[in-house]
Amino acid sequence: MAFHPPKETAKRAMGNGETKAHLPVSTSLLLGFLGGAFIAFGFLLTIRVTANLPEEIWGSLSLLIGGAVFPVGLVLVLLAGGELLTGNMMALPMTRFSGKIKTIDVVKNWSLLTVSNFVGAVFVAYVFGHILGLTETGLFLEKTVATAGAKIDDSFLQAFISGIGANWLVCLAVWICYSADNVAGKLLGIWFPIMAFVAIGFQHVVANMFVIPAAIFAGYFGWWDYVMNFVPVFLGNAVGGALFVGGFYWMAYVREKEQKPLHSKLNDSSSFSDMVPSKIHKG
Repeated sequence: MAFHPPKETAKRAMGNGETKAHLPVSTSLLLGFLGGAFIAFGFLLTIRVTANLPEEIWGSLSLLIGGAVFPVGLVLVLLAGGELLTGNMMALPMTRFSGKIKTIDVVKNWSLLTVSNFVGAVFVAYVFGHILGLTETGLFLEKTVATAGAKIDDSFLQAFISGIGANWLVCLAVWICYSADNVAGKLLGIWFPIMAFVAIGFQHVVANMFVIPAAIFAGYFGWWDYVMNFVPVFLGNAVGGALFVGGFYWMAYVREKEQKPLHSKLNDSSSFSDMVPSKIHKG
């Protein structure tokens, strides 16, 4: 079968969540570095492709083109191999809801990936964006600063809600990837939701680990501005992944029903006749 239905996909997601929770620390850190770097490459590609497409001429097509190339980052994470904080915000909570891992396992995994994703994304921002100058010349600098500025300018509530939308779509991309058995199906499943989240302009905590530091390295904004953006976007991404994807699908396809259906009760080991007293005492 090339495609698995949602109920089967839920089981596969929880299996992946359990595996991720028990990865050695060194493996989580290495793959987390790659995950952050891969997402940064996707964002860097978006900037290089769209910086020369002024919106007054191209309109929203520039957003669509940027959204069309950004998914290379998640493709590399899921197919080449990497660990991404935001994807794990869906898989690990589902596994935790079923009692297969502990809360401390979720906290540990998210903490390791927050650090390692950040290091990977900042590495790309500094080495390729700053030293090589790919985000610090001409229109590319303007695009980087404008993109980072738009994210920083959001209020706490706006960034939080935007984070929910971003990881709702990102985790759906991961979910569809889990449901497919072949590379073509995984590529298509990843591409559409990621294209949508980028074109809409939602905020993704790992993507922001690249673009805001890239602007900071260019001499714009400060690290406190980054921290004030990181907190609401992280929380919004956590809600989008853990609740709107992981939680909803766990409740729909995994959670055992508290009460059996009527026909199950009637077919249970104790028949209806067993519930009727064998003797009727007359008064």
